[in-house]
Amino acid sequence: MGKSSLINWLTHKNGLARVSKTPGRTREINFFEIDDSWTMVDLPGYGYAKVSKAQQSHFQEFVSDYLLNRPNLAGTFLLIDSRHSPQKLDLEFAEWLALSEIPFALIFTKTDKSKAKVVEKNIELFGGALAQVCEGTPPVFRSSTVKREGRKEILSFIAEAIQRTH
Repeated sequence: MGKSSLINWLTHKNGLARVSKTPGRTREINFFEIDDSWTMVDLPGYGYAKVSKAQQSHFQEFVSDYLLNRPNLAGTFLLIDSRHSPQKLDLEFAEWLALSEIPFALIFTKTDKSKAKVVEKNIELFGGALAQVCEGTPPVFRSSTVKREGRKEILSFIAEAIQRTH
């Protein structure tokens, strides 16, 4: 599940965020008002879009600007594919979030596509690698649309984050 799929799954609104089979389709900042009380934002990804280096640099610039200059930001989710061991780009972005003091949590996606031991090992490896570059551990969630895993926990976390910012 990608970012746009996660938004649709969390809101129970298929088609709210446009989904593509090709990673990296989100090319602009998309805002989704939820229950007239808060906004979820879909940002372009940083890793798998098939775009030029200049376009990727442009994405990074406006995403960074958005995250650094949003005083009402309650939190950021960094989506990690649970099927893979820690990826350099994911670790670099997590480190940047931590150093920039941007509140974030990790969502390990596609937990239904690997054996539980593989998922747990990859989460543990990511946490260990992240500990090398950051202080503290961000909240961690597992998600699977097939197993319906993680939705309730993620929504509870969002509600708590919103309450802390008000």
